[in-house]
Amino acid sequence: MALTLYVDTARWRAHQKSVIEQFPGLVPVCKGNGYGFGHERLAEEVTRFGSDILAVGTTYEAARIKDWFSGDLLVLTPFRRGEEPVPLPDRVIRSVSSVDGVHALVGARVVIECMSSMKRHGVKESELAQLHAAIEDVRLEGFALHLPLDRTDGSDAVEEVIAWMDRLRSARLPLHTMFVSHLKADELARLQQQFPQTRFRARIGTRLWLGDHEATEYRGAVLDVTQVSKGDRFGYRQQKVASDGWLVVVAGGTSHGVGLEAPKALHGMMPRAKGVARAGLATVNRNLAPFVWAGKQRWFAEPPHMQVSILFVPSDATEPKVGEELVAHLRHTTTQFDRLVDR
Repeated sequence: MALTLYVDTARWRAHQKSVIEQFPGLVPVCKGNGYGFGHERLAEEVTRFGSDILAVGTTYEAARIKDWFSGDLLVLTPFRRGEEPVPLPDRVIRSVSSVDGVHALVGARVVIECMSSMKRHGVKESELAQLHAAIEDVRLEGFALHLPLDRTDGSDAVEEVIAWMDRLRSARLPLHTMFVSHLKADELARLQQQFPQTRFRARIGTRLWLGDHEATEYRGAVLDVTQVSKGDRFGYRQQKVASDGWLVVVAGGTSHGVGLEAPKALHGMMPRAKGVARAGLATVNRNLAPFVWAGKQRWFAEPPHMQVSILFVPSDATEPKVGEELVAHLRHTTTQFDRLVDR
């Protein structure tokens, strides 16, 4: 019995098709845990819809995925001098975010990242003049801009790209291809219309693979059910049960990513109030589990174990049975399933 990722394959692929149609020349991204599907599965999907390129996060990911995808591989993490060398085929393209990095990659295929308002990495406007000599020794595949998801200052993503296009043009640098991230379809169309001689390629991962939330579902199988009464002690720490009900052992623990949660940027009073409430409950060992039974998200009876979680289901709910499955609301990018089932 397992933690299973169920995929409505027809619906999932229909969503992929809609995104590809909105973003001509799209560069699919497969990084981390493959957005919950795994590198091999996403490589198969990219091959199926015929992309000539696949973006990965690191050189290590490129080394693993090269045998599953025969097209170009774009490594998104910028090259740094002194990094561990990883044997890679010539079809691998390296991202570079510094003039020094370009100088160090003589003969390599490169995409040069420009410093966007993300302020994460990239060459600055003041460094563009130095790129002229540097790019003569590499095979330049284009420039790139990684843009922020939110623009709380009201700025325009298209205007930011245009500003960089003007800088690159003023510096007499080639503008045949620009890779962009986090643009809307209409924004990409505006840019393509304004710069018809440049090919704009949107690097897309989350929207492509996870944009239709109804196409996928995690479920954990019930492994054991034990009836308990108020005051009974249980578990590693021998805590007391707060009321009558059942202890339900369900597939899915820390090794699957259950219990992991990334920090969130909270905006507004209501989300902040909910965050304070959750933190308060946690101090008295009340933590909501991602598993749902009888229409309600249930509480962890104790912190999740390595491969299973123990939930408390009160007596006013229906008793779960061994072999049944509980829907689990899990984050794809931090979850490792036991099996994937297409349906």
